[in-house]
Amino acid sequence: MKVGVVGLGTMGAGIAQISVTAGHETIGREVSEELGRRGRATIERYLARAVEKGRMSAGERDAALARLSLTTELADLAECDLVIEAVLEELPLKREVFAPVLPLVEIVRAPRSSDAAVDTAYKWAEHAGKQPVRCNDTPGFIVNRILIPLLNDCVRALDETGVAPGDMDKAMTNGAGWPMGPCALIDLIGVDVHIHASEALHEKLHEEGMAPPKRLLQMCSEGRLGRKSGRGFFDY
Repeated sequence: MKVGVVGLGTMGAGIAQISVTAGHETIGREVSEELGRRGRATIERYLARAVEKGRMSAGERDAALARLSLTTELADLAECDLVIEAVLEELPLKREVFAPVLPLVEIVRAPRSSDAAVDTAYKWAEHAGKQPVRCNDTPGFIVNRILIPLLNDCVRALDETGVAPGDMDKAMTNGAGWPMGPCALIDLIGVDVHIHASEALHEKLHEEGMAPPKRLLQMCSEGRLGRKSGRGFFDY
């Protein structure tokens, strides 16, 4: 299968990495050659990390990179069996967190999607070693629709119950089995990115839980954005 990836930012580079690692000839399209080279460099870093951790050999890395080609022309994707659009999203939360490491792939059926297109995407994700699920084109799809208001509730509970961020995270990791506490997760995502995603969902669904909590808005105004600024709920 020949795969095209439109956009080689964080998410697109992760998708292209998964594709070439799974053995597919992959064309990455960016709007400029410079951005294309930057995307390729990101993929090279991903694969170098995989070699360092023993998940692939140097030879496998080189073979994977050889399957990647770059273009600035959408027309060059005409012969691809599957084209994945990964340009800047209205909900950039997934772009920041769910790149090549998350097993889940949401296969979204739009109103005019054919069964063949959905099945092709599903089978490609399975072949790439992922866990695909089918869903309709609704705001937030599955994960963000559930995760964003849940994280917002956790933040609101900090003030309402007088819980410290460290205790909140300890409670959710040890009591609910979360792999990462909600405060650490928001710090990883970026407070500003989470706010943007919350506002986008709230605008479409008008549900109170979707609106970003005041505490996050205050943190953002103070420049406490999480890991990328060195300070969020925790110091880094």
